[in-house]
Amino acid sequence: MLALIQTIREMLTRWWSEFTLQTKLMAGVTLVVSLLMSGLTFWAVNTIEQDARMNDTRFGSDLGLLLAANVAPLIAENNLTQVANFSRRFYSSTSSVRYMIYADSEGKIFFGIPFSEAEVKNSLTIERRIELPENYAANSDLPMVRQHQTPNGEVTDVFVPLNYESQYLGVLALGINPNPTVVVSSNLTRDVTIAVFVSIWSMVILGAVFNALTITKPIKELLVGVKNIAAGNFNQRIDLPFGGELGELISSFNEMAEKLEGFEAQNIEELTAEKAKLETLVSTIADGAILLDTNLNLLLVNPTAMQMLGWEGIEILGKNVLEYLPLELTTEISHPLQKIASTQLSKPNRDSHTLHGDSFSYRGEFRILLIKPSQRTIRVLLTEVFDRASESIRGIVITIQDITREAELNEAKSQFISNVSHELRTPLFNIKSFIETLFEYGDDLSQKERREFLETANHETDRLSRLVNDVLDLSRLESCRIYYFEAIDLKQLIDQTLRTYQLHAKDKNIELTQEIEESLPEVLGHYDLLLQVTTNLVGNALKFTKAGGKIVIRAYSLKFNPENSKDTPQVRIEISDTGIGIAKENRDAIFDRFFRVENRVHTLEGTGLGLSIVKNIIERHRTTINLISEVGVGTTFWFNLGVYQQKVEVISDNNLSKIKS
Repeated sequence: MLALIQTIREMLTRWWSEFTLQTKLMAGVTLVVSLLMSGLTFWAVNTIEQDARMNDTRFGSDLGLLLAANVAPLIAENNLTQVANFSRRFYSSTSSVRYMIYADSEGKIFFGIPFSEAEVKNSLTIERRIELPENYAANSDLPMVRQHQTPNGEVTDVFVPLNYESQYLGVLALGINPNPTVVVSSNLTRDVTIAVFVSIWSMVILGAVFNALTITKPIKELLVGVKNIAAGNFNQRIDLPFGGELGELISSFNEMAEKLEGFEAQNIEELTAEKAKLETLVSTIADGAILLDTNLNLLLVNPTAMQMLGWEGIEILGKNVLEYLPLELTTEISHPLQKIASTQLSKPNRDSHTLHGDSFSYRGEFRILLIKPSQRTIRVLLTEVFDRASESIRGIVITIQDITREAELNEAKSQFISNVSHELRTPLFNIKSFIETLFEYGDDLSQKERREFLETANHETDRLSRLVNDVLDLSRLESCRIYYFEAIDLKQLIDQTLRTYQLHAKDKNIELTQEIEESLPEVLGHYDLLLQVTTNLVGNALKFTKAGGKIVIRAYSLKFNPENSKDTPQVRIEISDTGIGIAKENRDAIFDRFFRVENRVHTLEGTGLGLSIVKNIIERHRTTINLISEVGVGTTFWFNLGVYQQKVEVISDNNLSKIKS
């Protein structure tokens, strides 16, 4: 038996495989149409039955209301004989009524056709009742309709309230037979439809078996193969023994997979290497780089941009960039970004658009001051990314450059030029004024007046020279000039400083002394630069110390731990005075160019560059200048220098050192 079934199946398989794909598709379409027509037939039958049911309902309701209106007065008079006669005539005159039952207000049946309580009364009385809903009496103006199945078919039950002069007397129940013509027609249609439907489904099952053997299996295999190819598995092959169109499709698929495998072997390594190079390049550039798609979603963000915008530790790829940008940046570039993302202009037309009005430029540059995560000035560049044909925009690149240092230098440069111009203009104006006065009115002036004018002009010339020399000194210190450091004897340097200012201190009645530790080691530094530091600091001390005051230069070694490799021997130099002191709010600003304390509390002369030069020199020695001051008590400037270690050090403008033996 099994061998026979196997033989039949093989014959059917061969027979089905001989059909073309078009024939099989037509068979499938025929099946779909058959199912559709069967469904429509069932729908039509159900619709007819529903309409018949609705007609029975309306007929029963109307019939019940008519009968109730005629018998209600008789029931109210308790004339049951007349009720029975009228009901029998009514029952006999129509074949649609299956039964008529009367019940009182409590539901007790007192008369019915074909049943009547009077006809079955004997020694054993059976009481029958109609069970109605609890709220039926409250809604007794409306008939209640229902359908129920009986061995002889479906019956429509109609319950009509019996009311007379607003008094509820009971209920009339009618049983309405269905329309016999509709019933016969519906049953015949249903039987034919079921037979057709069973036949169609038999064909469907048979067709499904053949379909699974000839089309479904190879298509599923092809679908799995395509997914594997899409996932990068180019080793995928399909081995099924089919001929015809499916066989050609399977053969073409295998040929395609073989070619893709060859292409993969040739190109995948190169593509991976290029991608790695690009990602490495983007991640290592000093500027921040952000790549967006046309929906402004983040595709790529390098570490520099993450750090600048405070995105470190946040998963933002795939999110909308406008939701994460700082407020200052969002305000500036949100509109240009949306304009670029929404445009479809080709590359040749984009240069004609600007940022004015409703038009825009595809390339934009913005300078923005960020407050968070840290205060900095950035330059933001917007650049569109076109497809290979340069016809439509595929993305947007945002480049972020930190120009905080550049902005600070520009501000300092502008401030420096402004201050130098102002400082030079004052002595030049004074010199010109006195020279012009001497030239025009020299004969009218006395010898004493001419001498005073010349002394003033000479004094302003000295002031101008000092200013120019200080500017040149500061310029040299900030240039690329290289200074060679060597062993410095601090005692010699301090002695030279004292000799320079000893007479000046004596004239002002100020005590100028030194306190130098015995056997003080030599320090590593530049003699002329350090001499300029001490002379500037002592000169400032003399300028702001009143008569009877005291200025002391100290030099002593600091304690250090030889076992600590990071601890090196150092010498500290202090310049203390008993002058007017420096207010707390001025202590950070006194090292700025052209800042002079006397501008606020005194009118003493000075260029305002001395302490700026001192700070620059000390920083070239890789240390810092510090101060302790109290208004009215005095000020102490101090700094540390490293002890000479039998080496010569070279310091350039970038603060890198070269050690020479």
